[in-house]
Amino acid sequence: MGVFGTMFGDISASLFHHPSTEQYPLKRREAPLNLRGLLHLKIEACTGCGLCAMDCPADAIQVIMLDRKAKRFVLNYSVDRCTFCGQCTLSCHQGALSMASDEWELASLNKTPFLIHFGKASDVEQTLAGTPEGEPAKSEHS
Repeated sequence: MGVFGTMFGDISASLFHHPSTEQYPLKRREAPLNLRGLLHLKIEACTGCGLCAMDCPADAIQVIMLDRKAKRFVLNYSVDRCTFCGQCTLSCHQGALSMASDEWELASLNKTPFLIHFGKASDVEQTLAGTPEGEPAKSEHS
């Protein structure tokens, strides 16, 4: 009778209280203001110095330098490796990196959206295809 009495007490208490589970995604709350979500790069402000890649504890950022004098580079961001610590944004002296507080729902059924290439479209295409000499582009951070 002791187990039944305890269970009956729990059942009767739950009849008079609403469940504490939120009905996500049907009812969404606004994201907290300082939430660290998806990384964004202001390409015009970035110099390609690679400090973000050197300081990233998860090795989620890779800077591929194509031409240092012309400031031609591609920044590869692996979302699936990122721990969203924000160290890259603190390391960037130009203020080119920021983390969006409204882009945090990052689940996907395939890996395609988890690798983001920042840079000019022609530089990204060149990097994905390899350099014209047939050698892969040298990385600032390996």
